[in-house]
Amino acid sequence: MNAILGIIFHFIGGFASGSFYIPYKNIKKWSWESGWIVGGVASWIIAPWLFAFITVEDLIPSIRSASIQTLSLTVMFGILWGFGGLTYGLTMRYLGVSLGVAVALGFCAAFGTLIPPIYEGKFFELLSTRSGFVTLVGVFLCVVGIFVCGKAGMLKEKELDSASKQETIKEFNLKKGLLVGTFCGIMSACFAFGLAAGKPIAANAEASGTNPLFKNNAILPVLLIGGFVTNFVWCMILNSRNKSFSDYTNASTPLKNNYMWALMAGITWYFQFFFYGMGESKLGDSLNFASWTLHMAFIILVGTLWGLFYKEWRGASKSTMGVLYFGLLLIILSSAFIGMGSYFVK
Repeated sequence: MNAILGIIFHFIGGFASGSFYIPYKNIKKWSWESGWIVGGVASWIIAPWLFAFITVEDLIPSIRSASIQTLSLTVMFGILWGFGGLTYGLTMRYLGVSLGVAVALGFCAAFGTLIPPIYEGKFFELLSTRSGFVTLVGVFLCVVGIFVCGKAGMLKEKELDSASKQETIKEFNLKKGLLVGTFCGIMSACFAFGLAAGKPIAANAEASGTNPLFKNNAILPVLLIGGFVTNFVWCMILNSRNKSFSDYTNASTPLKNNYMWALMAGITWYFQFFFYGMGESKLGDSLNFASWTLHMAFIILVGTLWGLFYKEWRGASKSTMGVLYFGLLLIILSSAFIGMGSYFVK
């Protein structure tokens, strides 16, 4: 039952992450960087501290009790992940929701899932247990499904002319999008490393009486501050370069609505981290490496469905749509394998 709950929590987190960019579409007459950093304040500063204070016992003492090395590594990985988060938004901007998600998260899933157990020396231990083997099969199916979805996106781009692509994605640029998306996927995997580095903070919180379901919430304020720093610096550079500082106070723009949509986007994005921690706690220590794959899979699933809703796949051939649906089927099947893995004994 725990594994099923873990999968459900990961789906909710994936839905939040796959949907967060939709509110940005409603921001009018603002430069991209202005809306992005306003949303970032909500997702990386306000929400992490607010929900941590609500769900974590002795939050500040739990953070202060961690070693300098733990705090430094957690913030460092947050800064590196921040480059992934920043370029994730750019990937959506250049490739659209469906293709952008598949490209960026395909790399993110592979790196974020497999590197931690390899680094910790536990990868071959997983192969020696029935539960670990079945779960790895699920991870493999998921990664294949992710890349199949990416392949479908590539096929779609070959079938459409430039005018058709830009009809649904105004700033469509395949080459720039693929370059940014690849970088985004690799750097975004640092979030998984940051959670691993911050485990002593979570352990301190749990020892203070925090419900294990919410223990990772103690890590998020430290980890996400690093992501905020990266994004804040870059957005301020863009504000200066594009002379867009006036966006924040320009009464000729729909200020109230823009702030509302940006903050809504940021809070929605934060909920992916909130539910990711809950899902990881339910899968248990032996299988939590699979959490990252599940998270990425559900983001791609939801992102692709949003892409279909916004007609980003309009004009694609039946064969290309068949490839897309096959990739989504593999992703769904992978979650079943990962869920079954916890029911097998060694």
